[in-house]
Amino acid sequence: MSAILNALVPVTLVIVLGLVLRRTLLRETSYWFGLEQLTYFVLFPALLTVSAIKADLSKVSFAGVVGAYALMLLLLGAAVLALRPVLQRRMGVDGPAFTSLFQGVVRWNTYLSLAIADGLFGAEGVAVAAVTLVCLIPMVNVMVVGVLARHASATPRMSGIVQQLVRNPLIWSCAAGMAINLSGLPVPAAAIEFGEVLGAASLATGLLVVGAGLSLRDLVRPRPVTFLATGLQLLVKPAATFAIGFAFGLRGMELTVITLLAAVPSAPTGYVLARQMGGDAPLLAEILSVQIVAAAVTLPLVAITATALGA
Repeated sequence: MSAILNALVPVTLVIVLGLVLRRTLLRETSYWFGLEQLTYFVLFPALLTVSAIKADLSKVSFAGVVGAYALMLLLLGAAVLALRPVLQRRMGVDGPAFTSLFQGVVRWNTYLSLAIADGLFGAEGVAVAAVTLVCLIPMVNVMVVGVLARHASATPRMSGIVQQLVRNPLIWSCAAGMAINLSGLPVPAAAIEFGEVLGAASLATGLLVVGAGLSLRDLVRPRPVTFLATGLQLLVKPAATFAIGFAFGLRGMELTVITLLAAVPSAPTGYVLARQMGGDAPLLAEILSVQIVAAAVTLPLVAITATALGA
């Protein structure tokens, strides 16, 4: 599965570059804060908006792929929430740390997902991946923003949770792009190109920020919650997605693609969100890094298994 490894290696290298830059060329905290703001409020929303506008909904078994993945997310999210008292009692996982575990399990690396779909199945695979991700990004952001607002704050209020959801640029960008897509309104080519240029930059900046937030000391001896998040994300999540997708009647390429979407590491943008909303950002950076290393082993295995069983 060289396509999977070829997609993982550059991601790892950019994270390492962020780690090096934070300790050599860009040591000032203000530099990285500005980069976080730029990624969260401008670059990644541009990527999501353009992806939603360009998604071809006619070429995908919409109800099957989106329904199966959405059901998996709801069940997995509910299971992790139910585990919170046990995690707090047995592992000492406080509110901010729990939000990082939650993000590390329910989110996905959009860039890596699309790269793998393209490498394995070409434009047809990208269409399935893009439709699934664009349709579900608003839902997953509602989930993680709600959990962050509830558990990363000492005195959470429902009004505060609603405000965080209303102000979330990722939700609005997906909603705007999908509205334009469904309306059929023409979009100038220059505007699409502008959004694509900004969106392409979000990959590098998001990964650099993750690398800058890494602690090598923590990576040498990851915390137990990191291993839990990695196992749930890279093994349990794709297994559940495959089972639900199979039950929904999906087979072949579509079943393999959504299974791989569930098997990629979590999203670098989650780190920026954790910083913005008071989550445990260093823990999430640790989770992301361990997942990327582990995915080099688990992703090929998931791809082979899903292809063989879902034919």
